[in-house]
Amino acid sequence: MSQISTRVAAVRDAIRRHPWWTDLLLALFLTVISVASAIVARTRYGHSVPVLEVILVPFTTAPIALRRCRPLAVLAVTVSAAVLVLILTSQAQFPVGVLVALYTVASRCERPVSIRAAEWVALPITVAVIVNNGPHLGRVIPELAVFAIAWVLGDNIRTRRAYLAELEARAARLEREREEKARRAVIEERTRIARELHDVIAHNVSVMVVQASAGEELFDVDPKRARESLSAVASTGRAALAELRRLLGVIRTEEESADAAYSPQPGIEYIAELVRQVRETGLPVQLSVLGEPRELPEGVGLCAYRIVQEALTNTLKHADASEAEVSVRYVADALELQVLDDGRGPTPINGETSGHGLIGMRERVALFGGELSTRSRDGRGYEVRARIPFEAPAR
Repeated sequence: MSQISTRVAAVRDAIRRHPWWTDLLLALFLTVISVASAIVARTRYGHSVPVLEVILVPFTTAPIALRRCRPLAVLAVTVSAAVLVLILTSQAQFPVGVLVALYTVASRCERPVSIRAAEWVALPITVAVIVNNGPHLGRVIPELAVFAIAWVLGDNIRTRRAYLAELEARAARLEREREEKARRAVIEERTRIARELHDVIAHNVSVMVVQASAGEELFDVDPKRARESLSAVASTGRAALAELRRLLGVIRTEEESADAAYSPQPGIEYIAELVRQVRETGLPVQLSVLGEPRELPEGVGLCAYRIVQEALTNTLKHADASEAEVSVRYVADALELQVLDDGRGPTPINGETSGHGLIGMRERVALFGGELSTRSRDGRGYEVRARIPFEAPAR
């Protein structure tokens, strides 16, 4: 049974890949059958070979080879040939070629066109059927019903093909829109990250200017304090260069470059305040800090704060959770974050949960060479886990 299914699938695939060869073989087969039938019908009773029929009958079937590219022309030729065979030879065969041509017109032309074509061939087909079967309604109506069924089947095929094409076009359009939306979200998030990092660097540079000015004033009066100021300038400068390396790969818009504030963005020390604000909304949140806290680069602190902020925001907006946990862990070379809740997680859109917030978190972590994972915990809530290295990756 499986072998038969495999062969049927192979034949169907071959027909789909080579429709012109299929039509050519169909036309050849129908032509041979029709000519042979005409010869046998005349010679059975001792008559000579019907030369005129042998010439005309192929025109009722051979044009089928071109039915896909010229359906109306093929229908006109086959109907005309069938009428000529009837008039000139007084012999009527069932017009199989006309049947196939009518089906093709209904399946490949718009409905108004196929209806007019069916009306145009109705009379010749009716005459041919009556001549072939006699004026008996019990035999004529079934024959005509075959042509009606052929038109209906062809029209249904055309409708289905148009419906599937519309579905494919709509799916392609939705996919393009989704990709464009995701691309815009990435650009907007990178722009926002660039603005925030610009603020951090601007703050460091302004501090360096103040420290350098103080060191210059104290150079002659208190050399020791002047050296401390210069040492602070060097330390701040190294931090600013580290942030600048992270900034190089980020796209910014010119309008967001102007009028940047000279104050730092929230850092790791603001997470406790963020948790307190969330608690005030009515959602119990537990905060735990593991490991030895240390001074972090401002960009890393900002990234950590924004990740916890976005994760708790998603919990409040989408998860319908009753409690949440925030864990901050200091390890040897990185900062690890974990946000858990007992809700259902972000609501999927078109089967995906990659909203702007999750895209933003991934962009932030990737900027520092870190890792981000999000997952649903099998009905027990949602987890956001991030690992942010202290040192920027080499570029």
